[in-house]
Amino acid sequence: MSFISSQNSGRRTPFPFLTSFSALALMAISSSIFATQAIAQAVNEVIITGNPLSRSENANNVSSLSGMNLIQQGQSTLGETLNNLPGVSSTYFGPNASRPIVRGLDGDRIRVLSNSGASLDASSLSYDHAVPLDVLSVERIEVLRGPAALQYGGSAIGGVVNVIDNRIPRKPMQGVLGKIQLQGASGNQEVSKGALLETGFGSWVLHADAFDRNSKDVKVPQALACTKPGSPELSKRICNSANNANGGALGASLFFDQGFVGLSLQTYKSQYGTVAEDEVTIGMKSDRAALEGAWRPTSGIFKSVDWQASQTRYQHTEFEGAEAGTVFANKGHDGRVQLRHRPWKTGAGTWEGVWGWQSEQARFSADGAEAFAPFSHSRTQALFAIEEFSIGKASLNVGVRREQVSVQSLGNPDPSVDRFELGTRKFSPQSYAMSSAWQWRPNWRLSANVSRTERAPKDYELFANGPHIATAAWERGQSGLGLEKANSMDISAQWQKGAHQLKLTAFQSRFGNFIGLLGSKEVEDDLPVQIYQGVRAKFSGFETSGQWRLAQSAGTLDLTWRADAVRAINLNTNEAMPRIAPLRLGAGLVHATGAWSSHLGFDWHAAQNRVPEGSLTTPAFTLWHGHVAYKQKVSGSVLNWFARVDNLSNQWAYSATSILTSTAPGKAPLPGRSVKLGVLASF
Repeated sequence: MSFISSQNSGRRTPFPFLTSFSALALMAISSSIFATQAIAQAVNEVIITGNPLSRSENANNVSSLSGMNLIQQGQSTLGETLNNLPGVSSTYFGPNASRPIVRGLDGDRIRVLSNSGASLDASSLSYDHAVPLDVLSVERIEVLRGPAALQYGGSAIGGVVNVIDNRIPRKPMQGVLGKIQLQGASGNQEVSKGALLETGFGSWVLHADAFDRNSKDVKVPQALACTKPGSPELSKRICNSANNANGGALGASLFFDQGFVGLSLQTYKSQYGTVAEDEVTIGMKSDRAALEGAWRPTSGIFKSVDWQASQTRYQHTEFEGAEAGTVFANKGHDGRVQLRHRPWKTGAGTWEGVWGWQSEQARFSADGAEAFAPFSHSRTQALFAIEEFSIGKASLNVGVRREQVSVQSLGNPDPSVDRFELGTRKFSPQSYAMSSAWQWRPNWRLSANVSRTERAPKDYELFANGPHIATAAWERGQSGLGLEKANSMDISAQWQKGAHQLKLTAFQSRFGNFIGLLGSKEVEDDLPVQIYQGVRAKFSGFETSGQWRLAQSAGTLDLTWRADAVRAINLNTNEAMPRIAPLRLGAGLVHATGAWSSHLGFDWHAAQNRVPEGSLTTPAFTLWHGHVAYKQKVSGSVLNWFARVDNLSNQWAYSATSILTSTAPGKAPLPGRSVKLGVLASF
């Protein structure tokens, strides 16, 4: 299998046709002629979930976006797409780079997965590094907490974000189906398009998809200064916030009586402005090959055997004008095997569970003037087990994970760069979790989770030592850091009666050694020195969401709401932790009748005045939004038309969870009013 070399971005991609939307769109349209003649096999909706036992989203604290909700709420970044889920906020490094923050935890405490497999990139290294995926090619995104998260390691200490597509088909089919999506937005002059085609014949199912997203500088309510050549010196746009991204994939699966085996090749390219620096852009490329398979034996102890493996080559080049500057690269592979045993009946209850093995390896490099971390080699081997005991209306989940982690600093091949410490650190994290759920009454479900999790420090937390412009600091690691350890618990209550529903969760996490980038009194090369240090910390808060049916006659009218809050404290200093979302409240009216649906609502963010020394406070603000959708059937195809408006009142606001709010004050407000129009055609 051949990939583009991370050291030579000028070579052609090994499958360049994937970046051509036009070719795939024409193929999809042409194929629709034959689709009417094909005998399609009826296939129910498939949910590939991070919960290996697939019993209940409620017991394992899974929240998700899919279907038209994902299409309407989808943004160009993963963090902003999930920003309205209860308990989830965004790192927001401008409109082009953001990762999810779950219950106040970000970076390597949130595990981002691709179809339950590792997604190797450099997005957790720095806030300006984007996640190499686009929601135009995604079917479903899940946020997972609880014992099932132990499948994915200590980096899932705050939760798992599983990005799901069908690039490796997992269900047999006959005939042809496809989708074409077109959309545009006024705020950033976006023009986006995507297409998907799947065909099944005999034992084979083939998949192809491609997408292309182009946008210009993002519109805001007030004028901002800009020094980028060719841009106005003052305009109501976020300077250097344009983005061009494209990519796609080919996949195929062979099905047999007791399972399948599949392969996919995918590529992603993006070029975007960094926002913090007016003349710096980032060119990013990621190539990934994935294998996946399943075996469902008809007898024996195991009900199923699932396995997957992937290889990724990622490169991220920072350009100052036309000149290439620092180059970040990450090459690696991962593998996973999961064995699900058949139910064991013991007394009045039943045990069902999954045992697994996981291996990951990555070689990271940073080469250039702003290489603040050394070349490194990281390896992880892990065993895990998750068991569920069910008895009547109650269930108990127990999970355990044991890892062996090796992190090696290789310094820098440039002999003039001698500031990095060399060496290898080895760790043996162990994590345990338990959850329970009880159908207390017909309309009430109660659940609780407790966990003891450990995370090995990352290469940059141990060995970083250099200038990092994105954080406006000189970052320094500490090779003597120990395991990050946390004791966490949450309790939830869920009520549902017909269309009425309510869910409330309270949580707390206590860290004995929270590894954070904290300020110091040192200065190096005119930059303040920030050091990765372990401190005692506490994160606590709540999440709630619900729906109330107000009217039901020819159509339905529902009131929906959500709220969340996190309070995080550095127990060593009694200061607030940085970049924590304030109290957030949201509500909306949802109307549906026939083929039409509509929504009007708002999100209110309280002022965030609890910030550590050196961080800026943010005032309260309210963002109004709305959408209208219409479903139309035409000659065997379905057209889903939609229109959405964000920040309806054109509110001027700053994100409390963005590092730019403090390190580059005034440069990255939230986007202003924008109208998005689009259509999704399915056949």
